Amino acid sequence: MSEVIKINTVTEYNNLVGQETLHPLVSVVDFSKTEPFCYFRSQLGVYAIFLKESKCGNMTYGCSSYDYEEGSLVFLSPGQVYGVAKETKQRGVGHALVFHPDLIHGTSLGRNMKEYTFFSYEVNEALHLSAREKEIINDCFSKINYELEHAIDTHSQTLIVSYIELFLNYCKRFYDRQFITRRPVNKDVLVRFEKVVDDYFTSNNPLESGLPTVSYFAEKLFLSSNYLGDLLKKETGKSAQEHIQLKLIDIAKEKIYDSSKSISEIAYELGFKYPQHFTRMFKKQVGMSPNEFRNLN
Repeated sequence: MSEVIKINTVTEYNNLVGQETLHPLVSVVDFSKTEPFCYFRSQLGVYAIFLKESKCGNMTYGCSSYDYEEGSLVFLSPGQVYGVAKETKQRGVGHALVFHPDLIHGTSLGRNMKEYTFFSYEVNEALHLSAREKEIINDCFSKINYELEHAIDTHSQTLIVSYIELFLNYCKRFYDRQFITRRPVNKDVLVRFEKVVDDYFTSNNPLESGLPTVSYFAEKLFLSSNYLGDLLKKETGKSAQEHIQLKLIDIAKEKIYDSSKSISEIAYELGFKYPQHFTRMFKKQVGMSPNEFRNLN
């Protein structure tokens, strides 16, 4: 079965897994209590957070000895495609929180959703929980589920959205912890990132393809753009874009020493479509124009 099922509402998701709908905009799913299901692929119109209760193991999520393995959280945002790879019908293991964007419109959570960048991470960048962290996450599930089982009143949406925001803020904290516990592999990512940036600017790619994007390097490293950016920010204090610009400036300085080339030629070689854009960026980073830097040196 290769067809992609579109799931635009919480009710449609509940119907897919055999879950009763208690609220049209949000659902907490206990997969041990749902109907057995097998392979499917779907495009979501909702936010979904999956807690995989069992040990994640090396093959599924690429865990190493410095990872916690009490459970793994995977985050999906509207528009993403996900699937379940089961050949025969089986009952799932774990929990899920599914909520529609309409639930958080006009709330502080709705205004700040872009801060939760892990919704754009890949599955292999899942959040691996310690036993204590898993308890906190399950407590958040329980609080939201309590409100869903309570008769809907004027306080329901406020409390549910507050608990979801609390849930996501805990996840930000736990991801910060994971970036620390993954320092050995993060250092390897930094080394590989520096190499792919070097390789790009020392090739003909800038002349042929222009200035590179963060997503270009993320794909080379088999990471999502947001995960790479967050990792670099945690490790170095600089964004991925800042790292690219610093490398660009270093290479530009070397080229400027070669007085046989004009500043415009150097700009084109570095991937700039318009030389004045290169001059503007160089002056902002270095404090003087390329010509002033050339004359000074």
